Amino acid sequence: MTGRVFDIKRYSIHDGPGIRTTVFLKGCSLHCLWCHNPESISPDPELMHRPSRCSRCYACIEACPPGAISKGPGGTIVIDRASCDLCGQCAEACLYDAMQVVGRAMSVDEVVGEVERDRIFFEQSGGGVTFSGGDPLAQPAFLEALLDACRGRNLRTAIDTAGASSNGALERAAAKTDLVLFDLKHMDDGKHIEMTGISNRPILENLEKLAAGPAEVWVRIPVVAGVNDDDESAARMIAFLSPLGTVRRVGLLPYHAGGLEKAARIGRGEDFRKFESPSGERLAAVEAAFRRAGFEVHRGG
Repeated sequence: MTGRVFDIKRYSIHDGPGIRTTVFLKGCSLHCLWCHNPESISPDPELMHRPSRCSRCYACIEACPPGAISKGPGGTIVIDRASCDLCGQCAEACLYDAMQVVGRAMSVDEVVGEVERDRIFFEQSGGGVTFSGGDPLAQPAFLEALLDACRGRNLRTAIDTAGASSNGALERAAAKTDLVLFDLKHMDDGKHIEMTGISNRPILENLEKLAAGPAEVWVRIPVVAGVNDDDESAARMIAFLSPLGTVRRVGLLPYHAGGLEKAARIGRGEDFRKFESPSGERLAAVEAAFRRAGFEVHRGG
């Protein structure tokens, strides 16, 4: 079985306990306007161009069979993405890694072979493998096969999900993993639709079901100024999470604008919005509210 992977990050310390290797799978059912991995949303490969690395040698133009790359004003690189067939020859010709096809097919054995190289760090730190994205549940069969293979090799696992799956995919994956990192964006359904493109109702239902099961669950909240950093938003999240007795750890993830540059690199800059990071005062207020409610609160993971 193969799936589509767009990155593998080693020595991650914010995606579960200990030192971890995080495998990023392509595809997500949400389209968060603040997404910090916009190249993860589409399930298909995408061409990424990094102007800061470009030497303007124009080898990519010569290498492109359909002629989708050309010189623009001031000698800049212009990509006709409608004509690009994602053959990858421009990336092969680029000596400076300015061109990259994001998203490659990998087999289960290839992925597990990559992460097994870090076993010594897992064993020394209590870490393991985290499957993220995008949302790994966008490729449910591949994710389950990866989890089975990791369990067969005594590798501890975690999945990082937005929780919008259906047809029991989340429950099946949760039964095969050691930890679920569950992203909670907003309690107001209308605001959730505005900011992510989908309703939060199935997400909240899935979190309730998950909390009633045996899997350990950590809730993670991207804190975005003017979106969910106010007292009412925190209070509504606390009111929802408090009855879920198995959910006691909350991670606050302050917004940063790094995703906007990546969105521009794949030609989708207009699909996202710039927000502000929460102030130190607001972040402290949200953290204090969760602590008063009895939650274990962490910043950044």
